[in-house]
Amino acid sequence: MSGISTAGARPRAADGAANRWVVLVVLCTSLLLVALDATVLHVAVPAVTADLRPSGVELLWIVDAYPLVCASLLILFGTLGDRVGRRRVLLIGYALFGAASALAAFAGSPMVLIGARALLGVGGAMIMPATLCILRHVFPDRRERAVAIGAWTAVAAVGAAVGPVLGGFLVEHFWWGSVFLINIPLLAVILPLGRFLLPESKGPGDGPWDVLGALMAAVGVLGLVFGVKRLGAGETPLGPATLVPVCLGAALLILFVRRQRRRAYPLIDMRMFARPTFSTSVGCIVIAMLALVGLELIAVQYLQLVLGLSPLATGLRLLPLTFAAIAAGATGSATLRRVGPRRMVAWGFVLTAAAVLLLTLMGQYDRPGLLTVAFVLLGFGLQTTLFGAYESMLNDAPADQAGGAAAIGETSYQLGAGLGIALLGSVMNAAYAPAMASVKGVPASAGSAAGDSLGEAYQVAARLGGSAGESLRIAARHSFVQGLHVTLLVSAGLLLLGALAALRLPKIMECCPAPGADEREEAQPRGEVRQEPPPRVQEARPPRQRFGEQRSGEQRSGEQRSGEQRPVGPGSRLCESSEQSGAALPLSRGRA
Repeated sequence: MSGISTAGARPRAADGAANRWVVLVVLCTSLLLVALDATVLHVAVPAVTADLRPSGVELLWIVDAYPLVCASLLILFGTLGDRVGRRRVLLIGYALFGAASALAAFAGSPMVLIGARALLGVGGAMIMPATLCILRHVFPDRRERAVAIGAWTAVAAVGAAVGPVLGGFLVEHFWWGSVFLINIPLLAVILPLGRFLLPESKGPGDGPWDVLGALMAAVGVLGLVFGVKRLGAGETPLGPATLVPVCLGAALLILFVRRQRRRAYPLIDMRMFARPTFSTSVGCIVIAMLALVGLELIAVQYLQLVLGLSPLATGLRLLPLTFAAIAAGATGSATLRRVGPRRMVAWGFVLTAAAVLLLTLMGQYDRPGLLTVAFVLLGFGLQTTLFGAYESMLNDAPADQAGGAAAIGETSYQLGAGLGIALLGSVMNAAYAPAMASVKGVPASAGSAAGDSLGEAYQVAARLGGSAGESLRIAARHSFVQGLHVTLLVSAGLLLLGALAALRLPKIMECCPAPGADEREEAQPRGEVRQEPPPRVQEARPPRQRFGEQRSGEQRSGEQRSGEQRPVGPGSRLCESSEQSGAALPLSRGRA
């Protein structure tokens, strides 16, 4: 089996040092569009409701169509890119995303807007895995790739946080459709740039593409994510709206896994999950997103409903979290080299858990300093964790399975977000609702209605009026804060479990040179490499590495006896862990 095919690649984009970073800018802009669209509509929902007057079910699909379709198609388009070319899939995704944005901006009915949001999800599913695959191809050196992944993850955090603030500004000054039109100028720039700059890459393409398997994965993920979202929206776990899609999705995914194990040319090589680094990284992504999205949702409710901040002020309060995430992404490469994946991800979880425990000091009154410090720690810790997990996952996957690996990572991201809303939301409701049933002077029916949410409790209190309404309002605020503390403690426990799971990751970040680098470096060693003086070039001992152990001469003799270049096949990786097997593995040479 051959390695990655680069037919049709533009060498200047893949090999030129300057163009590599221009390619990174294009890829990060692509991700920014997808991240913005995931959150920018949230603040426009009241304006959409007033203009299009959708029913409750239609409004639900307007909000959920994009993330549901995107999550369900990630594996399909990620593996398709391995076959037909990742650049091709990415460019088609750009075009589809732009057309769907224009359709959504000028939608005249709820059904048209739902369809446009679904098309945006299709475009997003084509864009997200392809950006990671092309990033891996353009940055073969692990140290440079770590820097690129740091920028990539920081842009994702920026897009998710800036979306509500930007959406609020646009809705306030223009109309709700403008939140979709912001995509078009960016796409008009990156589409021609991407066509010119981005290199094409694909897997070996052996055997037919498993269409049935791709559809099974798509429907299975759709059912599972939809059921989890219904659970987060307040549906009972054993109700048909939750149980049927979850069971159907889980059954299809089990059949998909069994089918892939039997096929000679699977969409996704399930043996990747037998790698401790890969499987642990995927699990850490799920746990990190579970904590992030669930806590952000509850924090927004706390800031708006308990402290009484406006949506714009709420977005500004969350900006320290974004700035801390950017800082973590910018310094992630250096941190990974210094402490290694294991300590980076584990201590990121521990720092996040500390921030969550600090938030338990919040009460019914505003404490800006405390919130700022906690949000900074939260953003830095979570971004550090996500950076280390994504980098380890992408590095550990075989090169010819990069599309499938990226799709698995993005699917785990979406699944973690859905689980965070469902799990932490359920804990919050379980801690909040019981106290509403026994408020003195409040009718039982009013207390039951107030137990649905804090916003509903405020509406019921306004209708009651008088002392009963005020008692209900005070009790609801107090119960919400108490429930928030319980939810934060549960979240901290999950984060500490994530820290324990991260102990399975490699202890040291180890790199080997890109193919063809051995001959050049043997001819002229670089300053940081310590090399024993050889009597002859053919018998030279390999230089001792900076980031790990040295391999024995017997292991290296067959590869470099005459300055011979090591072959790189689909199963080999540019960077590996010394703990992956019992023996030491090839390492990177230091740079002067």
